[in-house]
Amino acid sequence: MTHCILVGAPVDSGQSNPGCLMGPAAYRVAGLAATLEDLGCTVSDHGDVAARPAEPASCPNAAVHSLAETVGWTEALAHAAQTAMAEGFPVFLGGDHSLSLGTVAGVAAHARQQGRPLFVLWLDAHSDFHTPLTTKSGNLHGTPVSYISGRAGFEAFPAFPDPVPADRICLFGIRSIDPAERAALRDHAITPLDMRELDERGFVSPLRAFLEQVSAANGLLHVSLDVDFLDPGIAPAVGTTVPGGATFREAHLVMEMLHESELVTSLDLVELNPFLDERGRTAKLMVDLTASLMGRTVFDRANRSV
Repeated sequence: MTHCILVGAPVDSGQSNPGCLMGPAAYRVAGLAATLEDLGCTVSDHGDVAARPAEPASCPNAAVHSLAETVGWTEALAHAAQTAMAEGFPVFLGGDHSLSLGTVAGVAAHARQQGRPLFVLWLDAHSDFHTPLTTKSGNLHGTPVSYISGRAGFEAFPAFPDPVPADRICLFGIRSIDPAERAALRDHAITPLDMRELDERGFVSPLRAFLEQVSAANGLLHVSLDVDFLDPGIAPAVGTTVPGGATFREAHLVMEMLHESELVTSLDLVELNPFLDERGRTAKLMVDLTASLMGRTVFDRANRSV
């Protein structure tokens, strides 16, 4: 029986569209805990993490905003994530994607303690491979993968506990990469699985190959699910919509494969902005996807049109 630990991360400092701080409440209202319990999981809700007091922080890039606040969130979430990993299966309720600076750091610290390699599956429209020095928007939600992989430029942040090598990071469903990110990804030997490749090869084969790597290495697998991985036609509640994302069925297929692999050990749900939603439509879909990850099949899914 899986023990799921809900950790609210009402982070809004990493981007410029206010509203993501309401994400944790939206997931709770959408019935995430009850959904997991219906699947036989036990659930503990640890409430919302509070950012640590912001210490002065600076960056040579004048475009960067909310640096000190984001560092405070990173420190607090790293501690919360490491604690939750020792207790069960944490589900981090966001909050913009800068929360993963902290959640993955905490998960990495736990993996190091366990002597097991950490793998990261990044389900997103964006590669998030900027650093505080290269971002033009100044939005730090575009930097977590660089931090996770150990790139320079994060001197204001705690040192990442155990940088994740390129072959253990899978960027899946990508369809928006800045030129600077593309060059940096090449330099670090990270090849995103973009939507063009997934259109040609399908979702199953590339994902299965990555999961086989995780299994062969006896790794821990952290999944970071961004709302904008999904096509905005089915998930409008995100400030960074990019057309051409995963369909309803494709997204559930990914989650069902992850469940069948029995490899996932932690999950981020990020970038939900309830202010942009349509009567909770996106929040409910994200809850349904989490349910698929935890074992619900298409035959168990209610038909809401009845």
